[in-house]
Amino acid sequence: MHINSDLHIHSKYSAATSRHMELKAIASEAKKKGIQLVGTGDCLHPRWLEEAKAHGASDGVFEVEGTHFVLTVEVEDRHRVHHLIILPDAAKAEELHDRLHHFSRDIDADGRPRLQLSGDEVVEHAIEVDGLVGPCHAFTPWTALYAYFDSLRECYKDMAKHVAFLELGLSADSDYADTISELSELTFLSNSDAHSPWLNKFAREFNRFEVRDITFDELKKAILRRGGRKPVLNVGFFPEEGKYNRTACTRCYRQYALDEAIGRGWRCECGGLIKKGVRDRVRELATYDVPHHPPHRPPYVHTIPLAEVVKLAIGKGVNTASVREIWLSLIEQAGSEIAALIDVPLDSLEGVDERVIRAIGHFREGKLIIEPGGGGRYGVVSLPEEDGFNSESTPQRTLLDF
Repeated sequence: MHINSDLHIHSKYSAATSRHMELKAIASEAKKKGIQLVGTGDCLHPRWLEEAKAHGASDGVFEVEGTHFVLTVEVEDRHRVHHLIILPDAAKAEELHDRLHHFSRDIDADGRPRLQLSGDEVVEHAIEVDGLVGPCHAFTPWTALYAYFDSLRECYKDMAKHVAFLELGLSADSDYADTISELSELTFLSNSDAHSPWLNKFAREFNRFEVRDITFDELKKAILRRGGRKPVLNVGFFPEEGKYNRTACTRCYRQYALDEAIGRGWRCECGGLIKKGVRDRVRELATYDVPHHPPHRPPYVHTIPLAEVVKLAIGKGVNTASVREIWLSLIEQAGSEIAALIDVPLDSLEGVDERVIRAIGHFREGKLIIEPGGGGRYGVVSLPEEDGFNSESTPQRTLLDF
């Protein structure tokens, strides 16, 4: 069986996270998005773990209103690198909490705790409780592996062999990462890192796995590519949509060529800090000029949230009632967001604003225009001029192609 999974989100117990990030609300949105398995995030926070246990987390993967959850947590090490840990059950989460609370001042206060540990020490603690662990949003210029280190081994030392996966982040995809030879054996994850359940945040990136059942052991086998279980698809942003794709000022967002940023001492003419973009950082790290995808690497399908397409079509805010009404209508007819965006025949959608149908068609045909993001501002997606299509654009493939 194939399942869609978003393994990195945050709960209402993390800083700068919506109070609506509760299990029932997340479960409800997951159904609409076509997601069967969600990482809880923040599972070391005592109150969040208690809520999970009330739904059956003591036995491992648990179910809330038809959506399955697996216990996960993002932690920050002393070098500010973020790591994602996936855990078998509540007892293992409690054991990991007991191990780590000696090294953290905020483990009981913030769902994403800061640890006075190095990357290799984080991995050591995670595998001692039978967890899976890997770097979050590995190329982001803040709080990421390649922001502070030039290789897996430099960060994780002898524990690098126990790193199970690498999360790409919103500003990178498999083409970016597979220019770096040391990553060829790792499974890539594409997750949303959502801090709210809003239409354009939760499950904006996800993974598709081939498994026999929705359990921790099956997920583990899929991530490690064992016993015929495996990832079969990564779905996520065009890298240019990410807010750190290009080298840019974090104050005014002016974008710079790398050599110009270096020549300016990483200071913009407005006085703001220039932050190196993911594209430039990957080029520094690259072993190859073009991606070398290993045989096990699944396809990467580029997408944008359906609500963003609706917003572009009707000119309303993404969280307005107008956009949500159309979004819900599309999902009810197609079965899920990803099906509406990619799979269903457009002429089968009834009662939907013709502008929205046309915008979905533009997306499928590869005709949307993306102004790359950088410096902390997301890329800007726009519709093409009606009479100015690029005849050489590449149509978006459907999920049935995979």
